[in-house]
Amino acid sequence: MPMSGVRRRRSTLASTDTSAAPLIKPVVAPDEPGSAPDAPVRLSKRMSEEGLASRREADEWIERGWVKVDGVVAILGQKVSPAQKITIEKRARAEQARRLTVLLHKPVGYVSGQAEDGYQPAVVLVTPESQWRGFGGAAPAKVQRRDLIGFAPAGRLDIDSTGLLILTQDGRIARQLIGEDSEVEKEYLVRVRYTRGGRLPEAGLKLLNHGLTLDGKLLKPARVGWQNEDQLRFILREGRKRQIRRMCEAVGLEVVALKRVRIGRVLLGELPVGKWRLLGPDESFA
Repeated sequence: MPMSGVRRRRSTLASTDTSAAPLIKPVVAPDEPGSAPDAPVRLSKRMSEEGLASRREADEWIERGWVKVDGVVAILGQKVSPAQKITIEKRARAEQARRLTVLLHKPVGYVSGQAEDGYQPAVVLVTPESQWRGFGGAAPAKVQRRDLIGFAPAGRLDIDSTGLLILTQDGRIARQLIGEDSEVEKEYLVRVRYTRGGRLPEAGLKLLNHGLTLDGKLLKPARVGWQNEDQLRFILREGRKRQIRRMCEAVGLEVVALKRVRIGRVLLGELPVGKWRLLGPDESFA
């Protein structure tokens, strides 16, 4: 696994008739925490929970008059009960279908999000010239520069790490991968060195699998095992700040190089370093 390390300075990371008054009077009070399962919730929240749209996207559609509740045009801030029917205009679906998700093989030396400490964000690599079209059978269409805007990283990958980074224009994808209830696996190959001499004891490996805490909170069970004498494979279902490096430090390991090779069912595969490709129509993370 060819990788190089870089010292990290900081951690990274309307066509609906809107003239008619709605028959449902919206309630705009904040959602009550711990409310009953059948209690009314904000329309945008329910749309997000059902995977119809991200909250931000849902609010945009509601403002444009593209969402109806029980056949009546919805209003921003409206609350709905589980029994009420939500319908969405076709134009909203068409706009959503045009939103892109790309897989980038992030090199070392780029941050996942906003530029910091003089380092460029990985999104600057998403250009027409760096599109890789070697995935699968027929080569995908070449994407135009005008389409490559509005991307946000769905997860972090540290500046001194490489591998698979997802950038998306689709809020549903972001929620699926980094939402609080996300259970999507992330797989990493991690080259390490034991700083206490000899080899990591079996008890240390067991702790990597389960039993460590970060910031006072117990980590979810992981799957960690040796690939060879100096490389571990980590499979996680969460993404705390610099989690793998901090886990390794806790058991006396120094991370020499780290590469993410899979997110859910989507593999990094043969995607070259610094190149990107579109998420295929038949690919999904879950």
